Amino acid sequence: MYEKRLAENTITTYSEATFRFLKYLLQHDAKEITPLWIKRFNYDYIITNGYSISYQNQCISGIKRYIEFRGIDLDIDEIERPRKSQTLPEILSKDEVKRILDCTRNLKHKALLTLLYSGGLRIGEALSMKLTDVDSDRMLLFVQGAKGRKDRYTLLSEKFLNLLREYYKIYRPKKLLFEGQTGLHYSPVSARQVLKRSASKAMITKNIRLHTLRHSFATHLLESGTDIRYIQELLGHNSPKTTMIYTHVTSNSLRNIKNPFDDL
Repeated sequence: MYEKRLAENTITTYSEATFRFLKYLLQHDAKEITPLWIKRFNYDYIITNGYSISYQNQCISGIKRYIEFRGIDLDIDEIERPRKSQTLPEILSKDEVKRILDCTRNLKHKALLTLLYSGGLRIGEALSMKLTDVDSDRMLLFVQGAKGRKDRYTLLSEKFLNLLREYYKIYRPKKLLFEGQTGLHYSPVSARQVLKRSASKAMITKNIRLHTLRHSFATHLLESGTDIRYIQELLGHNSPKTTMIYTHVTSNSLRNIKNPFDDL
């Protein structure tokens, strides 16, 4: 998997899934890998424990890669994959985003949450961002080696740039924009806790994650009339189909539809 340059998180997930599968086979004294044993593992480990469809697909992918690597003669296409449910992302209004940021008193925490929203970044992209990735002349942020190992540019907000300069004067990060206490990467777990506390103070009752800020960025751009093809570029989506989900959650187009009840 390293030779094929898969992402670190993917390698970890596939390896753990394969390890658990092989351990399951040993526990059940299975003599060989068959589609039936994979289906049994799928039910006994994934379904019974209530793991997500996404994790289930990752487990199947990991096992398939292991089978291919070992050169085992097995029709792996027989192993069915569950379809992902078409759930719409949770979206914050602009007022809710403002309330969350206003309730984030720590300057470093506020800068991080603002970056996630104003740049439409994934948490991994934000925490990997270097000082040199901020292009204040062109008012762009350089996102290097993002999902799918793609580079891209996204927007640099003027207000965020002012906040970033204020943050830099106090914290003086050396290489990365956001560094932990030991100088290494800032922890995603800490970032999630920051959002949770700020959302609670802002009395936000929606079930939100750090990724919700990215969803909200895209939706607010669409609502303001930005072409969806530009939004696709800013988010780094391979397919416009991925970006099209935001057309289902924008409120502007829905507000313009006259409710038939009003004519009764």
